[in-house]
Amino acid sequence: MLNRHESREAVLGLVFENEYGIYEDKQELYTTALAAREIEENEYIKTVFFGVIEKADELDAYIEKYAKGRKLARIAKVAKSIMRIAIYEMLYIDSIPASVSINEAVELIKEYDDEKTKGFVNGILNAVKEEIEK
Repeated sequence: MLNRHESREAVLGLVFENEYGIYEDKQELYTTALAAREIEENEYIKTVFFGVIEKADELDAYIEKYAKGRKLARIAKVAKSIMRIAIYEMLYIDSIPASVSINEAVELIKEYDDEKTKGFVNGILNAVKEEIEK
């Protein structure tokens, strides 16, 4: 059984892989990737992956709004994927406090991206949190 952090890592892999557009059928991507990585499916992984895919335009709008002039296309795919997951959690999963989503995103950035990206991601996610909480 995966813990929440491991489940987030699994979702990150799926969302990141989706960035490359190899699979037209998102269900095929999901099924194939889980099998290839020997990941045990759980409700969190399924809900967040398909939710991020469905709400990508909305999530990207939040990122662009607070990215201080940086175009979405210029943001690293891994950072963008991590932010999409965190913003999706903040908007659609009431059982996860926004501060937990942000903290987990920063931890994922530390593991999978450049240290300099941490502040950028943290700033965007905190701005989104403030907007949502208004």
